[in-house]
Amino acid sequence: MNQFYGTGVALATPFNDDYTIDYNGLEKLIDHTIKGGVDYLVALGTTGEVATLNATEKKQVLAACLKYNAGRVPVVYGIGGNNTQAVLDEIANTDFTGIDAILSVSPYYNKPSQAGIIAHYRAIADACPVPVILYNVPGRTMSNLSAETTLSLANHPNIIGI
Repeated sequence: MNQFYGTGVALATPFNDDYTIDYNGLEKLIDHTIKGGVDYLVALGTTGEVATLNATEKKQVLAACLKYNAGRVPVVYGIGGNNTQAVLDEIANTDFTGIDAILSVSPYYNKPSQAGIIAHYRAIADACPVPVILYNVPGRTMSNLSAETTLSLANHPNIIGI
């Protein structure tokens, strides 16, 4: 059965006044979100300030999200970027315990062709041990998944949504 239905909430990453991550605030946010009836959480998507976190902070925020969620709802983890090999490296170096899917943003800045977008996402879906959800944000990426591209990617068995 598909566990990704209903409402998924992209979690913000709260910060303290000294710019460190506010883990108490993150725990409260997760509890509030789950008690509010969310069907799944999205950790470290673009809403989660992922572009401003270093690799250590990302691992710490993900670990905290998984700990505070405690298996109550599925978790989608944001792994994406414009460098396909860097995304593949991150996938290879991620412990997917407790992660139910990834949300991966279309390549940004490079303005890839539709064939390039397809190649990027297929490589990610082939390498990822959990299902992949496509994240199409044309205003941020300067590219758009065409209907034809989306339909082509929908045929990949490890791509489950957009």
